[in-house]
Amino acid sequence: HARKMSEDAKRAAGYKAVDDHVKSGMVVGLGTGSTAFFAVERVGQKLKSGELSDLVCIPTSERTKKQAEELGVPLCTLNEKSKLDVAIDGADAVDPQFALIKGGGGALLREKMVEIVSEKFICIVDETKLCPGLGPSF
Repeated sequence: HARKMSEDAKRAAGYKAVDDHVKSGMVVGLGTGSTAFFAVERVGQKLKSGELSDLVCIPTSERTKKQAEELGVPLCTLNEKSKLDVAIDGADAVDPQFALIKGGGGALLREKMVEIVSEKFICIVDETKLCPGLGPSF
């Protein structure tokens, strides 16, 4: 039951990030992980429905690239587009001051490269990532 609630919260966070911050004609960085998965899913849905168009996305991992390709999301690399309008990604832990631990996995370098060249970085988390202080949980 708690797992289902967590999935619903991740989906809500991922979808809201796309609904609020991604517009047609943008260059968008797509993050990696369990919450970013839902942002990628939402981009695919909105492109398919025609709500979004003329979008190009830069994935931060092979896993995100594969998911985006399966959803028909147009992709490019940082070599092709070095200025992004927005990047959406998750975090592993967030404290009450909104300091965060961002990744300990293999996609961290690509995530950071994409986020640095983005005009705006949207970090999406569900309540399971909130913690009283950084360190022990990670």
